[in-house]
Amino acid sequence: MRLRQAFVRAWAAGLILLLALPPGMMAQQAEQGAPVKQEELDQLLAPIALYPDALIAQILMASTYPLDVVNASRFAKQNANLKGDALTKALESQSWDPSVKSLVNFPQVLTMMNDKLDWTQKLGDAFLVGEKPVMDTIQSLRAKAQAAGNLKTTKEQKVIVQEKIIVIEPASPQVIYVPTYNPTVVYGAWPYPAYPPYYYYPPGYVAATSAFAFASAVALGAAWGYAWGSPNWHGGSVNYNYNQNININNNINRNVYANQLPANAQGNWQHNAANRKGVPYSNQTLQQRYNQAAPSQQVQARQAYRGYTGSALTPQEQQQAQQRAQQAQRQPATQPGQQQAGQRAQQTQQAGGGEAARTSAAAGSRDGASPSAGASSRGGAFEGIERGGSGAKSASQRGSASVSRSSGGAAARSGGGGGRRR
Repeated sequence: MRLRQAFVRAWAAGLILLLALPPGMMAQQAEQGAPVKQEELDQLLAPIALYPDALIAQILMASTYPLDVVNASRFAKQNANLKGDALTKALESQSWDPSVKSLVNFPQVLTMMNDKLDWTQKLGDAFLVGEKPVMDTIQSLRAKAQAAGNLKTTKEQKVIVQEKIIVIEPASPQVIYVPTYNPTVVYGAWPYPAYPPYYYYPPGYVAATSAFAFASAVALGAAWGYAWGSPNWHGGSVNYNYNQNININNNINRNVYANQLPANAQGNWQHNAANRKGVPYSNQTLQQRYNQAAPSQQVQARQAYRGYTGSALTPQEQQQAQQRAQQAQRQPATQPGQQQAGQRAQQTQQAGGGEAARTSAAAGSRDGASPSAGASSRGGAFEGIERGGSGAKSASQRGSASVSRSSGGAAARSGGGGGRRR
């Protein structure tokens, strides 16, 4: 009897606590641990579902490392002329995940992922939440495109159906063609008006009369030696073998990666949380699973994305910046933005913002210039990126403008605006 009474009291207390939570909190907690909805998966995977199998595998893995993607995209643009051994040496010196390095072979794909970073991060987190739903959705979208007459074997690709699994392979093993298509057309009638598909058209793309077109052939060069993933459609995962593509690049020190990567770098692919480099996961389940990075690492990741290149403050510089910031706060605010500038300088200094902290602190004590409100209202590392190609460029420009405002300490007059990769 006593046990029953104790149980009833505990149950009642738990119910009262549950009802006391704010109405939105329960819904938020449920959402944080819930799988991605099917309409969202269709939306995210529509732009790449018709890519060749090998390329899709690298994109899925690489999307879980968005900061690596940003850095690799910059690298690819700045080193477009690097080939062969020189490219291998340069890539070996980078700390990026091999899947990201492999995409240097496809600058168009890197540009897409970089320009649409919101898509990239959502795709990566969806893949981490559930690999099988992602793989199944790709197959479902391929089936829709095939039924609509828009997915077939051509001189650029081979479309093979094996036990209801649709495989897409290059027509030639030496080159890969990346398709360009309008997702709202190629799959037939889109079933989710509230979730329009993401899309990407590369620079210079001219809409063709057909729903499906190909860019120029991409030869498989040294960077593709890092392409170690392949789809396991029946198992709903990506298989991983670091001995793949040795014939393309035998100058890679693969033993280094075998020691660094989970599961001894063979078998089913596993996410390496260390390569996330502080970029926050959007899902509470993922944060707990991968022991989310400390806030200071997240700050560094956001600064790296936005273009901060200054080194961390020395202890002496930290003390000087702190003193100047405090002094600015004590002085009468003869200009409205003076005290705000001092506070921003102190916050930036504490976050280890490098050169941005030095210049911002100096601004707070010297001339009281008020930073632009836009510089302080930015959200997460990949916030504010629109779906369209023009939005991508504007977001990039906005990031550059933010850096200028932080380093100058004064409100910038040039435009913000307001992308993804290859």
